[in-house]
Amino acid sequence: MSALRPIPRPGILDIDPYVPGESTLPSGLKPVKLSSNETPLGPSPKAIAAYKAAADDLERYPDGPSTALRNAIARRYGLDASRIVCGAGSDEILNLLAHAYLGPGDEGLFTEHGFLVYRIAILGNGATPIVAKESNLTTDVDAILAKVSPRTKIVFVANPNNPTGTYLPIGEIRRLREKLRPDILLVLDAAYAEYVSRNDYEAGIELVATTDNTVMTRTFSKIHGLASLRVGWVYCPADIADVLNRIRGPFNLSSAAIAAGAAAIADTGHEEAARRHNETWLAWLSEEIAKLGLTVTPSVANFLLIHFPADKAKGAVACDEFLKTKAIILRRVAGYGLPNALRMTVGTEEENKRVVAALREFMAR
Repeated sequence: MSALRPIPRPGILDIDPYVPGESTLPSGLKPVKLSSNETPLGPSPKAIAAYKAAADDLERYPDGPSTALRNAIARRYGLDASRIVCGAGSDEILNLLAHAYLGPGDEGLFTEHGFLVYRIAILGNGATPIVAKESNLTTDVDAILAKVSPRTKIVFVANPNNPTGTYLPIGEIRRLREKLRPDILLVLDAAYAEYVSRNDYEAGIELVATTDNTVMTRTFSKIHGLASLRVGWVYCPADIADVLNRIRGPFNLSSAAIAAGAAAIADTGHEEAARRHNETWLAWLSEEIAKLGLTVTPSVANFLLIHFPADKAKGAVACDEFLKTKAIILRRVAGYGLPNALRMTVGTEEENKRVVAALREFMAR
């Protein structure tokens, strides 16, 4: 007997919808919003100018292959532009990869505190999500390998990871790739790569260039400050780029996004200023918050994970509610399996000092 209404494919109704960081307060006050890992410096003035100039041709379709943006990315990193595919944020790229390489009966693997979009993308394509344990809130290569089965088709690794801020050195990433079967696609999600200054870190460009089964995704939403325009990209082997270009929307980026992205990635001075600001205030925040008796997971990104006592009166939920009375919004991360922690984006000098003062007041109550 036929159903009385359309029924979604298996896996769709198992998805918990992605809940972004809060941005408003019931009181209507303008908040200090440090819940979404946005850059406090904003976008490059050159990107803003390019965005405004695009308004002169709103009646025209955008360039489908995002040629100007791909070429700008290729110039910046010395890459082959034909192996770059652009998307509406790296979120779209992650979903396109899952759509292309996962289906019913397959498994997609990620770590226990990995980006929530991985699970959504896997379930949305009828595959089964498999979770590997982390070690000290850090991706564990051996734990991932232990979870690989004959049905594994994709392994997602956020490096650095959100929301923990931890990372894997390139030696461990190479070991993971060597131990995985050649038919398993390794997806290196390097959304925060520009912030990392460790000598043993590599975003994934070299591994993509030397293997046929690795891709690296990046975004313009973080250090480049273009979150509202939704601009992301992936560097991949030629055959994978061909696959993605067959299934992506024909005009998946707007002309304004293409122009602003190309201008942003060429403005290395603005990017460097954002990096220097982050290094200064990430270190300051980590030290000052630790002085309050709170544990901070060491981070290489533009945010930090703050852990709270088990006492409910001093816990993450109570702190979140208290901070909102001060018009401060951090990010609850219970959905990532961290119910007693808050994630804080590095903000402006004024915002950072305001948060520390509020945390000090909360802990002293």
